[in-house]
Amino acid sequence: MSRHNTTFDKPESQDCTTTDMTTEVTAGIQVSVETFYQPTHSNPSQSHYVFAYRITIKNDSGDDVRLKRRHWHVIDSDSNKREVEGEGVVGEQPYLANGETYRYVSGCNLNTEIGKMFGTYLMERVTDRKLFFVRIPEFKMIVPGKLN
Repeated sequence: MSRHNTTFDKPESQDCTTTDMTTEVTAGIQVSVETFYQPTHSNPSQSHYVFAYRITIKNDSGDDVRLKRRHWHVIDSDSNKREVEGEGVVGEQPYLANGETYRYVSGCNLNTEIGKMFGTYLMERVTDRKLFFVRIPEFKMIVPGKLN
């Protein structure tokens, strides 16, 4: 299993609050997401809220694959929408043999206390270079205590 971490607080730290994991499977590729509010990187008085998310990708497709591109939709609670596209994830285009798992941590800044993300990965089947999309499940980013 490969791992990549950023400079975000570790999700296991006491300063981070996690949400439930969301999971979706497309063509035998399982994508799971956990989110973590980052209070030490946030500044609520300036409407700046930072969230980390940990993605776990498990390849049970029967084929070796490579993650080529990502496409994210980010929506905050004021209905502001933005899209993020690019090659790979966290500077890599990971190769996943059948049965392997890849995990990485990245983050998102919001101007509101609540938001959500969803998207797709463009994957390549290594044997014949066939491209296919894998859905990234929608997940919510919520400042702890906001919905209480």
